[in-house]
Amino acid sequence: QVQLVDSGGGLVQAGGSLRLSCAASGLTFSNYAMGWFRQAPGKEREFVARIGRSGGSTYADSVKGRFTISRDNANNMMYLQMSSLKPEDTAVYYCAADRNIPSGILTAVGRYDYWGQGTQVTVSS
Repeated sequence: QVQLVDSGGGLVQAGGSLRLSCAASGLTFSNYAMGWFRQAPGKEREFVARIGRSGGSTYADSVKGRFTISRDNANNMMYLQMSSLKPEDTAVYYCAADRNIPSGILTAVGRYDYWGQGTQVTVSS
């Protein structure tokens, strides 16, 4: 069955860097757009970044210039490189897979078909 396993979270000081990974199995990885979302305590899950089937990317305004999303189709892997981290980046980060055509609201939580279990990122000040 389909499984997404996200990892790489941890504790980092403000200004530091961290790389999250998402390993996919049970699906034809190249047929899916992939995304990262995050959820802080008391807040709704929010869009962070998306990478399309051909590698084009989209970022939330809050992370532009600091985060980079990438994918490795040969190894069914997707990554989020986070730099210049801020305390407000603290959240549980989730990877997600979207098999749908690239139309409508691409950043919407509801359009994604599969989700990882989440990995905690904590940025201290």
